[in-house]
Amino acid sequence: MAKKKPLVIVTRKLPDVVETRMCELFDTRLNVTDRPMSQQELADAIRAADVIVPTVTDRIDAGIIAHAGDSMKLIANFGNGVDNIDVTAALRRGITVTNTPGVLTEDTADMTMALILSVARRIVEGASVIPSGEWEGWSPTWMLGRRITGKRLGIVGMGRIGQAVARRAASFGLSIHYHNRRRVAPAIEEALSATYWDSLDQMLARMDIVSVNCPHTPATYHLLSARRLKCLRPDAIVVNTARGEIIDENALARMLEAGEIAGAGLDVFEHEPAVSPKLVKLAKSGKVTLLPHMGSATHEGRIDMGEKVIINVKTFMDGHRPPDRVLPSML
Repeated sequence: MAKKKPLVIVTRKLPDVVETRMCELFDTRLNVTDRPMSQQELADAIRAADVIVPTVTDRIDAGIIAHAGDSMKLIANFGNGVDNIDVTAALRRGITVTNTPGVLTEDTADMTMALILSVARRIVEGASVIPSGEWEGWSPTWMLGRRITGKRLGIVGMGRIGQAVARRAASFGLSIHYHNRRRVAPAIEEALSATYWDSLDQMLARMDIVSVNCPHTPATYHLLSARRLKCLRPDAIVVNTARGEIIDENALARMLEAGEIAGAGLDVFEHEPAVSPKLVKLAKSGKVTLLPHMGSATHEGRIDMGEKVIINVKTFMDGHRPPDRVLPSML
């Protein structure tokens, strides 16, 4: 008798190649409309499934996990961060949680550099001039930005993505500084010519550009608080491609309005998909570059994520420990 396939419920539309392979391997329910599931729909899904595949926008909290049926054994997150999942509550119910680390590193680092260049060189503001018909020709004092070569870059979070940002930034002639929960190995520091700061406050006060690349956890919520943002120099630029909750968004907007920070490049927001009206207004003035959470949005990255999900599900359902298991101690 053929072994019964596990019921896998996918919460959002994934690349066709990923969905096709899932349907071959599992009893798969797809979200062909790509409409975000409501909390009630998520509760119904976790009650019925053996495996649920949520995305970073699906809130799988303790209340949802409480609806888990007896057959529910795995939450295979389609995403690197798991701040959308109560991992501790899942563990208490005997549910394993996995993620998709590593596959988005280069894409996110590319977007970080793009935002640094965009803000420093006023690229988005400049790109709007010709379509609007406002360009009257070259001028020696018009649309002046800031050179990034020779500037100091402070990286908040020196994990895979932070290190990938450092490698790119060094090629642009930036001096690399970082703050991390743990100091990285001496060989990594040497390879990146990176200076470690135990005090985040002291590092922020000395940087020209700050890039946020740490995960969102309870410990990093508003890590860049109003008090810490005030450590920045008035000519500093802040870039965030990690999670919006790491920065006090209201404080950032106020300081940008007041000219206490020179500019910001944001791919993530504290209350996505809602964006602060103050930030939107600042973007129209050219002081801020805002992107709709595009950091990992490449064809290759999304397919790699899906393949990781499939490996985690297949490995787990075959009775082995999945390669990307997440535990509360890792957060």
